[in-house]
Amino acid sequence: MALATHKRTADPMERLRELATAPVGKLLLRYSTPAIIGTVVTALYNIIDSVVIGHAIDDPNVVSGIAVTFPVMNLATALGMLIGAGAATRISIVMGQNDKKQAELILGNSILLTLIIGALYMSAFAIWIDPLLHLFGASANSLPYAREFLLWVLPGMVLINVTFSYNNVMRATGYPGRAMATNLIGAGLNAILAPLFLFVFHWGIRGAAIATDISMAVTAFFVMAHFFRKDSTLRFRRGTFHFVWPVIRAVLYIGMAPFLINVANAVINAIINTSLLSYGGDNAIAAVVVFNRFVTIFIFIVIGICQGMQPILGYNYGARRLDRLWRTLALAGGSALAVTTVGAVVGHFAPKPIAQMFMQDEQQIECAINCLRITTLGFWMVGFQIVATNFFQSLGMAGKAVFLSLTRQIIFMIPLLYILPPLYQLNGVWSCFPLSDVAATIIASLMLMWQIKRIKSATSTLTPHD
Repeated sequence: MALATHKRTADPMERLRELATAPVGKLLLRYSTPAIIGTVVTALYNIIDSVVIGHAIDDPNVVSGIAVTFPVMNLATALGMLIGAGAATRISIVMGQNDKKQAELILGNSILLTLIIGALYMSAFAIWIDPLLHLFGASANSLPYAREFLLWVLPGMVLINVTFSYNNVMRATGYPGRAMATNLIGAGLNAILAPLFLFVFHWGIRGAAIATDISMAVTAFFVMAHFFRKDSTLRFRRGTFHFVWPVIRAVLYIGMAPFLINVANAVINAIINTSLLSYGGDNAIAAVVVFNRFVTIFIFIVIGICQGMQPILGYNYGARRLDRLWRTLALAGGSALAVTTVGAVVGHFAPKPIAQMFMQDEQQIECAINCLRITTLGFWMVGFQIVATNFFQSLGMAGKAVFLSLTRQIIFMIPLLYILPPLYQLNGVWSCFPLSDVAATIIASLMLMWQIKRIKSATSTLTPHD
C-alpha cells in the first residue's frame, strides 16, 4: 500500500526525466505495453460491432453496409489524430526543453480545436449522409444499413475525437497506464452493451451504434477528468483556452502525417469499395470487412508500439540524446516487423476461421478466404513502414512523415487500382494490397537510412524541424 501511495504522489516531472535516464528497453516496454492494450481495445470497438452485427442480423447485406461506413470512421479518427498526435509530439518536445508553460498552452488550444472540428464534422455528415455513402460504395442493398448505423453513431464523433486526441497526450506526459485504463473501460462497456442491445433488446444495427456512443462518452469523460487532477503533469488552466496561431499551426503541422494516413485510408476505402462493387458485388465488399478487421488488430499493436516510442523519441530528440534515439528506433522497428509477420502468416494460412467470425453466408465466406490469402502476402512489411513514418513524426519532421504516409495508399495503391482490376478482375483488386506494401516499404527504408545519416552528420546543429 505504501508503494502505491508513493507512485501516486511522486513528482510528475520525474516521469518525464525518466525518458532521458531509464534503460531504453524497459522504458519502451513500459510505455508500449499499456499503449498496445489501449489501441487494441480501441480496435475492439469496431471488431465487436462487426462480429455481433454479422451474427445477430440474418441478412448478408448488413456486413457490406458496415463496410461502406469505414471511410466515415476513418475520417473521424483522422481528425482526432490530427490534433492528438500533433499535440502529443509538440508537448513531448517542449517538455524535453523544460517549458511546461508552453506545454499547457498547447493542451488548452488543442481541446478547443478538437471540439470545434468534431462538431463541424458531425454536422456535415448528418446533412449529406446519402450522397457520401453512395460515394463510398453503398449499393441499394447496403445503403439502408449504412445509413441507420451512421445516423445513430454520428453524435459520438466528437467524443471519438476527444478520446483519440487526449489519450495520446496522456501517454506523452508520463501516464501510459492511465491512458490504457480509460480505453479498457470503454471497450469493456461496449463488449457488454453491443450484445445486450442486439440479442436481448433486438434493436438491430442501431443498437451497436448506441453501444458505441455510450462507451465513447464514458471513455471521453475519464480522459478529460485526468487533466483536472492535481497529480497530472499538465492540467487545463483558464489562461490557455484561447487560440494562439503559432501553437495551432505547430500542432496541425506535426499532426498532418497521421491525419493524412487516415484520410488516405478513407479515400482508398471508397475507391476500393467502388471497384469491389463492380468486380465482385456486395460479397466482395463484405470480404474486405474481414480483411480490415483482421489486420486492424496487428496494425493497432504496431501503433501502440509507436505511441510508446513517441514520447521517448520526442523527449530525447529535444534533449539531444541521440544514442537513445537509435536504440529506441531499433527496438520498436524490430518489434513491429515481428507483429505484422505473425499477422501475415495467420491471415494467409488460416483464412476460413477468420471469415467465419464475421459472417454466416457461405458465398461471402469463400470470397473472404480468397481475399485474405492474397492481401496478406505483403502485410508482413507494414509494421516497419508504420514505425518509419512515426519516427519522422515523433521528431517533428512532419513533411517527411506526410510523404511516407501517402506512399502506400495514394502514390502506389490508387494507380494499381486502375491498372490491375481491368486485367485480372477481382483478384486484381486484391493484388493491389501486397504490391503497394512492397513498394512503400522500399521507399520507407531508403528515407529512414538517409535521415539517420543526415542526423548523425549534423548533431551539433540538430533542431526539432525538417
